[in-house]
Amino acid sequence: MKKEMSKHETDYIKKYEEEGYTSNFLFDNNSLIDSETKQVYKPEDITIVAHHRYEGMSDPDDMSILYVIETKDKIKGTHLIGYGPMADLEEAEFFKDIPEENYAQNSDINELT
Repeated sequence: MKKEMSKHETDYIKKYEEEGYTSNFLFDNNSLIDSETKQVYKPEDITIVAHHRYEGMSDPDDMSILYVIETKDKIKGTHLIGYGPMADLEEAEFFKDIPEENYAQNSDINELT
């Protein structure tokens, strides 16, 4: 995971949207849900294309991870999760439960075509 301080999450979300990662995923009831179609996904249904970690410039406790996701049915989108003292533990466990082989290696916006 890359530690990034120079960009805000929304900068990367916009760049990934330009590359076709347009769905927004929400976490509810131990699942990721496509906010538009309401399709429900479990950890094994998710591939993490990239992830970027952010720490707040003015508040170090303001921490988040942007996940760039592709689902088993080829839906592409993003999900932003808080971490650190304010993290949702169930949401963090969901991402820990995604199989290791479903994580791309060192991918970022500059490597996507």
